[in-house]
Order: sequence, then structure tokens, then C-alpha cells
Amino acid sequence: MQLIDQMANIYSEVGRAGKWKRKGNRQLARQAFIRALDLIDLTISVGRTDKNLQPAVRVPMLRELLRCRDLFCEEFLSDDADALRPSERYFSHFARAAARRVGR
Repeated sequence: MQLIDQMANIYSEVGRAGKWKRKGNRQLARQAFIRALDLIDLTISVGRTDKNLQPAVRVPMLRELLRCRDLFCEEFLSDDADALRPSERYFSHFARAAARRVGR
């Protein structure tokens, strides 16, 4: 799967985590949070092992993914119900780009 599609899939779970956090449903928010972390971690793992990626691409990509993961965790753990908005906005760009790419 291409990176843009992986990031769009991550957006689905980040969006769910934000939605449930704003609605006050801690259990569903936590489940979406864990699924999003799993997807981010899988994307990082693939980036580390993909032999087709040149170091000039791999290093910045991994740095960006690790930073996104860190910020997403900070936002989720915040007491502010709207704290996940920046992560939702960031990942939504990938979802829109993936949708345009396949002509949806």
C-alpha cells in the first residue's frame, strides 16, 4: 500500500478518536486511539524495512511519522476535548489526496 493510502487509513481512526473524545465516550475514543497507533506503528515498521526506499526519503519520512505519533499521543492525553483537531486536520489532507488520486 502506498504511503498516501496508509496515512488516509490512519486519518479514519484519528477522526474516530477525536469524534468520540468530543462526545465524551472514553472507551470508544481509547479504542480508536489504539487502532490509530497500531496503524502508525505499522507504517513506521514498513518504512524501516522497505528496501526500495532510499535513505534520502526514508529518514525524513520516519522522522515525520514519529513526530506525528508523538503529537497525536499528546493531543489524545490532553484534557481538552478539541485537542485532536490538529492531528485530524493533518491526516485529513492525505485522505482527500487519496480520494482525488482514485477519482472518487
